[in-house]
Amino acid sequence: MEMIISLKPNSLLDIGSGYGKFGVLCREYLELWDGRQKYEFKKRIDCVEVFKEYITPLHRYIYNNIYDTNILDLVTDLDYKYDLILLIDVLEHFEKKEGSNLLKTLIKNNKGVLISTPRKPSPQKDAFGNVYETHRSRWTDNDLRSLGECYFIDDSVSLICYISKNKELVHDFKKNIRYLRKQGKSSFVKTTKKTIIRIPGALKAYNKIKHRI
Repeated sequence: MEMIISLKPNSLLDIGSGYGKFGVLCREYLELWDGRQKYEFKKRIDCVEVFKEYITPLHRYIYNNIYDTNILDLVTDLDYKYDLILLIDVLEHFEKKEGSNLLKTLIKNNKGVLISTPRKPSPQKDAFGNVYETHRSRWTDNDLRSLGECYFIDDSVSLICYISKNKELVHDFKKNIRYLRKQGKSSFVKTTKKTIIRIPGALKAYNKIKHRI
């Protein structure tokens, strides 16, 4: 969500929305946290969910448009250029060639793509009666670097990357995410200090270790 917030997209496509978690989070952090006092949605947030059984009234409330089809069949027919595409725990469900071709098209036709995929996907067949949950591929940093300008977030469990054909866009994103993290760290330290000074003897211990926070 730090990455999404720093990109400030006005339009977003959530591919493989599942039960709509990122749709809800994006509405909250991109819409309701902008200072407006009206409970209304102004940004375009769409989703793709091939498994129709996952789609609930929540999706119909959160998303402007719901595409209940395979993104591999849909991608070339999309007539809208999104500021951001989300592929969160989705890429591993495609065969490598399918996934590469999908990414090439998404990167070409949209401003940027945010990817999170397991570094070591577990063996997984269908789940919840959904054959599309099957794990079919494993991705590396080099696989993504070959497709565009990339910025990676260091994580031992998941491969997390923002990728775009626009170098300037990626450069600006790097600055924004660093600033956002710095602000978040400062807020965390202040909140932590306010909490622990209420505990006898804790402030002295805190001052000894604060340089590690």
